[in-house]
Amino acid sequence: MRSSTDGWADALRDTGHLVAFRARTVRRRRASAVGLVVVLLLTAGFAVGPSSFDLHTSGSSALDRAVSALEGNLGGTFAGFLLLAISAAMGSGGGRELLSRSEVAIHPVSPVTEHLGALLLAPLNLAWLVQMWSLLAITALVTPPERLLGAQLVVLAWVLAATGIGQAIGWTAEGVRRTTHGVVVVRVVSGVVVVVLAGLHLAGALGPLVRSLPTTWMAETAQTTSWPVAALLLLALAVVGVVVGARPAAWALGLQPREELRVQSGVHEARHAPAPRWGSPDRALLRRLDRGSVWRSVGMRRGLLVLGIGPGLVALVAGLQWSSVMLLPGLTASGAALLFGVNAWCLDGKGMVWRETLPVSAADVFDVRALVVAECMAMVSGVTVVLALLRNGLPPLVVGAAVLSCWLVVLVQVLAIVMSWSIRAPFSVDLSSPRATPAPHASMAAYAGKLSLVTTLTGMVFTTISTGPWAWLPPAMAVPFLAWSTVRLVRARRRWLAPAERARVVLTVAAV
Repeated sequence: MRSSTDGWADALRDTGHLVAFRARTVRRRRASAVGLVVVLLLTAGFAVGPSSFDLHTSGSSALDRAVSALEGNLGGTFAGFLLLAISAAMGSGGGRELLSRSEVAIHPVSPVTEHLGALLLAPLNLAWLVQMWSLLAITALVTPPERLLGAQLVVLAWVLAATGIGQAIGWTAEGVRRTTHGVVVVRVVSGVVVVVLAGLHLAGALGPLVRSLPTTWMAETAQTTSWPVAALLLLALAVVGVVVGARPAAWALGLQPREELRVQSGVHEARHAPAPRWGSPDRALLRRLDRGSVWRSVGMRRGLLVLGIGPGLVALVAGLQWSSVMLLPGLTASGAALLFGVNAWCLDGKGMVWRETLPVSAADVFDVRALVVAECMAMVSGVTVVLALLRNGLPPLVVGAAVLSCWLVVLVQVLAIVMSWSIRAPFSVDLSSPRATPAPHASMAAYAGKLSLVTTLTGMVFTTISTGPWAWLPPAMAVPFLAWSTVRLVRARRRWLAPAERARVVLTVAAV
């Protein structure tokens, strides 16, 4: 690795080479190009589309209150994006990597190049992308049409600034983790932040505190003729964040990754075979193996915690109502699936060949793996719902039925999709690094886009239903969704049971 004194010109050139190298490894370039166009069209649609709705003349008191709440909490939504950028960078060990750790070992990649690569890959995070769309849509909804262009430019400038600041804080947290007692320090500080935010909310002081942040001034200025001032300040802040972030990146990457080394070098005593509470002993043993594979991975462990707590904290800080919260379970479940579920068999790596020699049926292997993926998605999305309950209290009966029905639908929906992808397009990856991804970056972008689109549309359907008077309608509407997802999951299972398909998946995944 080069020294941290390497120039920015060299780092920019090297980053360009790495991006070009990664672009040439894309399997389906046409599909990737289509996906990029779709993302750009969606971004433009969220930035412009909501401005065509004149909600102030609707005559509905409930709708007027919702619009007023959005206008009053726009600054809090900006602050929520910064919180999300920080938590995403901390959870991924400083950000995603253009080259895996094994590949970097033989290439002269400087810390500044690693830093720039992580910044470029930040938009591939599903939560980042959805939160940006939300900011654009809410801004378009509450901003007069004649002020829309300036306001959206301020939003984009804030996205750049928050990403740069979050990346710098993420590298700093990763550097602290790699010190002697750094893991404990980061966990204690993160826990204190969560407890303080919850305490402020219970005390009724969180809302006034959030409204007093500079983000409120920024949101208000964006809708006036002074928007160029806010945009220029944010762009300058973004440049400062990028430049300053190179220092903690060099510090963190120069230290040994203690958590990963502890996992790889640890000695664990053999345990007795698990006693099955339900199902066969074989399934109980497979369940322990799969759960252990998830929690031994530093990146997945951090990612699940961030996905569980992060969106809920955004709901607390930004004051999201149930109509907005209903979209979060699907997005958090999708985020959990993107940690490993889109390539579910990569949990085993080289051990996949050994797993195939175990005297267990292929059906049990598939069922248990799908169960573990579903457990992870249910856990992180469940935490989000609980934090939303803390913020908003118990919802009305119809809204509660819609939330529970939507939650169940998106869990089964995402599970069926990712298990199908895992068999159709497996990848050989090493998830020992917290910065690793279960699939190439282009594939991850396509996966994130499709999952976010599917779960968002599903959430919008149940959000619309929740405005009606019938509590039985959300569960009834969930039935066709669940039926189709179950059919898709059964098809994936049948494909896994075919010996030729299973052998292809095993050999692909084991070639790490």
